[in-house]
Amino acid sequence: MPPMNGKSTEPDVPGVLGESTQYNGVLGVSTANGHSGVAGVHDEGVGNGVYGRSKGGDGVQGFSSAEGHAGVAGANDDGNGIGVYGRSTQQAGVYGESKGFNGVRGVTYSPGNGAVVGISENHTPQAGPGVFGQSDATGVWGTSKTWMGVYGNSESTTGGAGVMGEHKGAGTGVKAVSKDGVGLAAYSTSNEAIHAETNSNIAAIAAYNLNAAGTGFALYGKKEGDAGFAGFFDGNVWVSKTLTVGVDIVLANADCAEDFDIAGLEVVEPGTVMVIDSEGALRQSDRAYDKRVAGVISGAGNYKPGIVLDKQESSRNRMPIALMGKVYCKVDASYGAIEVGDLLTTSPTPGHAMKTDDPLKAFGAVIGKALRSLEEGQGLIPILIALQ
Repeated sequence: MPPMNGKSTEPDVPGVLGESTQYNGVLGVSTANGHSGVAGVHDEGVGNGVYGRSKGGDGVQGFSSAEGHAGVAGANDDGNGIGVYGRSTQQAGVYGESKGFNGVRGVTYSPGNGAVVGISENHTPQAGPGVFGQSDATGVWGTSKTWMGVYGNSESTTGGAGVMGEHKGAGTGVKAVSKDGVGLAAYSTSNEAIHAETNSNIAAIAAYNLNAAGTGFALYGKKEGDAGFAGFFDGNVWVSKTLTVGVDIVLANADCAEDFDIAGLEVVEPGTVMVIDSEGALRQSDRAYDKRVAGVISGAGNYKPGIVLDKQESSRNRMPIALMGKVYCKVDASYGAIEVGDLLTTSPTPGHAMKTDDPLKAFGAVIGKALRSLEEGQGLIPILIALQ
């Protein structure tokens, strides 16, 4: 078959028109180094170098087995257009598959414009992403010298993500690296800015700041207004170094406690009055006006410790002792009815406090101040710890 050239100078008349009801409208194969099977050039006016349209299959399909070359390559040097533009009402607007490097690669030198831009108008929930990348290495990889490597925007009200990364192996769902700006920036006006899940013992979100000068943040969260929170943790949080707070720390629980070794292996009930033994461990009190009093076992009633100091692994029995704040305490009113405001000290009843009636004996043996009265018998009342 002789070579064929197509040229047109008439408006809306293609240089080469190929139509087929079975296979390819236009098929181009080239074995010459550096030449294309099909090349489309448009130097004047407003048109397309290569235009492909299909109702069933691919509008334009390109394959390349040459290392470093694209199956379909599109270039726009004007600065106002698009290198490759794809539109589909069924599947992907642009679909790229590669066994070597990039399935789809986009390069732009225009500030404010994306190298690869994907728009999906499929309004079915959780269907039709703007950009979808699947790879044995990196699904979607974006590099930018001026703005954002990867930008995702979702206006879905059914939980759609602006950027979603999924990795079922041992890698990273979404990885963002920046030398000067923010590695990953996420904004939300309704729900979660970032949602990450993991089933492994690795972090769901890992953030690193490699600035040796110590400036900047590995993870930055900002919440407008005073309502709500910039971050929320449903579970334990571990901080390996200094925790710095700019304004206030607000704790829902009541007292400040510290872990102490408890003499013996017996677990002592919360609310028990404790004294220091000769070995420096704690045991429950058993005599009146004992100057060795250390405090009350924290956690009784509906008061839980807000802060626990000296929390450490130990082979010995350790329990938190309330040193300040409010705590529920065992008291015995047999030695005198207890009224609100009464100073309390140790009593002969093991682990119980009583009302002080001798100021001289009470000096150095006061536990705290009663916040509730008890006329008779034994009970558990809230007190304000005030060791003196």
